[in-house]
Amino acid sequence: MSDVPFGFSSSDDSGDDPERRGRDDSSGGGGSGNGGSGEGGSTPGGSDKGGSTPGGPQPGQGGSPFGFGMFGLPGGQQGSGGPGGQEFDPAMLGQMLSQFGQMLSGMGGAMSSGEAGAQGPVNYELAARTAHQQIPHEGPVSAEQRKAAEDAVRLGELWLDAATTLPSGVAKTDVWTPAEWVDNTFESWKKLCDPVARQMSSMWSGALPEEAAQMAGPMMGMITQMSGMAFGAQLGQGLAQLSVEVLTSTEIGLPLGPVGTAALMPDAIASFGEGLDRPRSEVLIFLAAREAAHQRLFSHVPWLAQRLFDAVDAYARGITVDFSAIEEAARGLDPSALMDPSALEGLMQEGTFTPKDTPEQKAALERLEVLLALVEGWVATVVHEALDDRIPGADALGETLRRRRASGGPAEQTFANLVGLELRPRKLREASALWSRLTRDAGIEKRDSVWGHPDLLPEAADLDDPAGFIDRVIGGDTSGMDDPIAELLRIEEERSRGEDGSGDSGDGEDGTDHRE
Repeated sequence: MSDVPFGFSSSDDSGDDPERRGRDDSSGGGGSGNGGSGEGGSTPGGSDKGGSTPGGPQPGQGGSPFGFGMFGLPGGQQGSGGPGGQEFDPAMLGQMLSQFGQMLSGMGGAMSSGEAGAQGPVNYELAARTAHQQIPHEGPVSAEQRKAAEDAVRLGELWLDAATTLPSGVAKTDVWTPAEWVDNTFESWKKLCDPVARQMSSMWSGALPEEAAQMAGPMMGMITQMSGMAFGAQLGQGLAQLSVEVLTSTEIGLPLGPVGTAALMPDAIASFGEGLDRPRSEVLIFLAAREAAHQRLFSHVPWLAQRLFDAVDAYARGITVDFSAIEEAARGLDPSALMDPSALEGLMQEGTFTPKDTPEQKAALERLEVLLALVEGWVATVVHEALDDRIPGADALGETLRRRRASGGPAEQTFANLVGLELRPRKLREASALWSRLTRDAGIEKRDSVWGHPDLLPEAADLDDPAGFIDRVIGGDTSGMDDPIAELLRIEEERSRGEDGSGDSGDGEDGTDHRE
């Protein structure tokens, strides 16, 4: 995990995944969005051109769609020293102060417009307005683009029918501009952001002693409003950048859009296809098939979406900061060091202000990571089965998407900066390999039946040892996984009959036969 939510930063951990090694150390990965600066950028409450939202991607830096950075450090990085150990750049301090001034200016505009009174941990009115202001102006989707998308989804659906037992989940095919993507996915972003922002806000206010909290009562209300606006501006900036990068509504692995709507982003798809040695029609059909496969899964596995959102909520509940370490650092801090940028930078890099991982948090992150990997792996397997003999470049396109993830695509940016999870390509590869082997050894029907209940899904250990999981599925052990539930229902039914006096058994509560 390299990033923690809403602007906190921690050390980059590439783990044992070789595909992470050698990557650029910029916090947001390799996105090329336009959301941070230049034409179309704006500060909250500012104009539609020029300027940049505080914390926005700066020229020459990696774009971090959700990170203000540690106390305003650009791009969510750990200051100019960073992992490479370079010396502090005095110019960075001016940039930080400039960003801070822009943030205060934007908040002032939000307050004057009445947005400061928005309820909740995130000012979503400001988030939506900021996102729309930063999205570059684009014309409406053409009739030709719409028809091409509809034809691609229809063809993809036809081919998917032979690759999975799950029926079509597409009730409507749509094409979105970046602004329409923001509008159509905004409610889902609220579900994702609320738990994290709420915990971050309550964590700081709850750490105050009772007397201090009473004295700071009026001030805390203002701080809560300001933090809500800061989170809102941060979210809006991130959505603006993602909106010009995502290819489909489900690319990050979550059902963000309306249920049953297969949505494609024609301009982003055209940019994605540039430089690929494949016809545009192949690229469009491939991505349409992936979108349709996601919709089949989310439409016909009713518990899946909620389980993904619950994992984010469980992560948020575990966010903690070691306030004793902060107090200790404050006691040992030389006041003169406050005038020394390099000393402040060193204090920040020590991780004093970084939320600490808890066992519960790590467990929630692992559940989320494994579940996302299983979704992505299943989609990759099904699309490969459906398109391999029909589109010559299907394998090459699949590899391109895999590398896009490994280098920090929209999904990786979202989870690294929103919930502090760095998705590991190794997990995605292992999940794809498991589904492929299960298809080959057990067949399509048994493979898809695993989605019948969350207890039937592979766990993290099964990704490391797929043979054992496949043996259980082939051996029929998947049905046995439901036995404990069936046993509980049977016991409850017998107990109910006993209370009604209708039981014909002479067994006592302990199961001993008392009949003579």
